[in-house]
Amino acid sequence: ADIFAEGSYVDVTGTSKGKGFAGTMKRHGFRGQGAAHGTQAVHRRPGSIGGCSTPGRVFKGTRMSGRMGNDRVTTQNLLVHKVDADNDVLLIKGAIPGRTGGLVMVRTAVKRGEK
Repeated sequence: ADIFAEGSYVDVTGTSKGKGFAGTMKRHGFRGQGAAHGTQAVHRRPGSIGGCSTPGRVFKGTRMSGRMGNDRVTTQNLLVHKVDADNDVLLIKGAIPGRTGGLVMVRTAVKRGEK
């Protein structure tokens, strides 16, 4: 807590909360398909994942369903609101990745620095 001063900016790195197995709408923000005009039970499906005989495969990196969260995430340029050196506490304004009581790494902001 001695390193950081009130009013300075920091980057906070932690492990995001795991969401389990998630579909394409939740995981990647796909819009889904319409509710009317003959659509039947495909409202939350991703749609096509590639062509037919050309290229005859699914490209790497195609956004699909899968496990969401539990990744290393860095939130940049968060303001240090208050420093309590006696209790080793930093009050930081903004969203911190991870669960309550989780371990995070705090370092001085790379892209902003002092303002």
